[in-house]
Amino acid sequence: VVDDSPFMRAAIKRILESDPEIEVIDTAGDGLEAIEKIEKLKPDLVTLDIQMPRMDGLTALRRIMKEHPLPVIMLSSMTEDGAKVTLEAMEIGAVDYLPKNIRQSSLDIIKVRKELLEKVKLIARTWHKERHELNQIPRPKSGTSPSIRAHHRIDVLVIGVSTGGPRALQRILPKLPGDFSAGILIAQHMPPQFTKLLAERLNQMSKIKVVEGKNGEEIRAGKAIIAPGGKHMKVVNPFDNDRPRIRVIERVEGMIYVPSIDLLMESAAQVYGDRVLALILTGMGNDGLKGMKAVKEKGGVTFAQDEGSSVIFGMPKVCIEAGVVDKVLSLNEIPYRLIEIIEDGR
Repeated sequence: VVDDSPFMRAAIKRILESDPEIEVIDTAGDGLEAIEKIEKLKPDLVTLDIQMPRMDGLTALRRIMKEHPLPVIMLSSMTEDGAKVTLEAMEIGAVDYLPKNIRQSSLDIIKVRKELLEKVKLIARTWHKERHELNQIPRPKSGTSPSIRAHHRIDVLVIGVSTGGPRALQRILPKLPGDFSAGILIAQHMPPQFTKLLAERLNQMSKIKVVEGKNGEEIRAGKAIIAPGGKHMKVVNPFDNDRPRIRVIERVEGMIYVPSIDLLMESAAQVYGDRVLALILTGMGNDGLKGMKAVKEKGGVTFAQDEGSSVIFGMPKVCIEAGVVDKVLSLNEIPYRLIEIIEDGR
């Protein structure tokens, strides 16, 4: 547990050690101390603050990823500045982040405790060093199995992603051509502030246009629309036979994942029918299962990220086990297969 605040170190340590499956082997007050202790103690996972004296969290993270690769969860404020730094941390190699709001209400503390314990255990058990080194993998040979070619037009690609999502999206969207012949819709589990900055960052990196979704936004080929954090996004068909658009809606009772992958995929299947390609990527939980099923039932195409390249294999795994996935692909293969199947389908 790395944090410059003695209060925060004690609070996080207390939360973690409330679970009998977790042992906190030490704490550190800054990045330099953290590097020294990581080298000596070799922990399974680190929680890392961002603003610290002597060595800040981002500098420490770069050292950790270079010298002792292991899963790191960032503790971040939910401000715009906090979101910028957190997204930078995830580009460097952090697995996930949590809001640093333990000082707030008891309900917030309960929520943070549950999320922290769940993420620490799952990530520590499933993270592999090789996933940090995926950029070393060469581009796959061209050509794909006829069994996964679309025999009809694909008009929209719908992507659902959670833990590990920003890095996965950075490995896919920048590889798509500017004249990509389908619209792209993305549900990434994130709070407000984060999705706007993520869209801006991906837009800078990509040939396609990437935006955060707004109510009434038109779905067009070569444009990716990311669901706004803290809200849901669905596809609607205008009455005037214009292009399908998106509708942004507030939280829906009973939907625990925000933005909802299921809602986005189900609505896309309803509007586009068999002209949907649904892709489920890394993340914990089962959001996307109903959506992938809806796409399959309408005759669309479904892909899932494989276990070896997923930070957390939860969401792809439940879809694969339910039999609603046409093809399982590594993160390295996905952008090339998307281009092949969507362009060939036309």
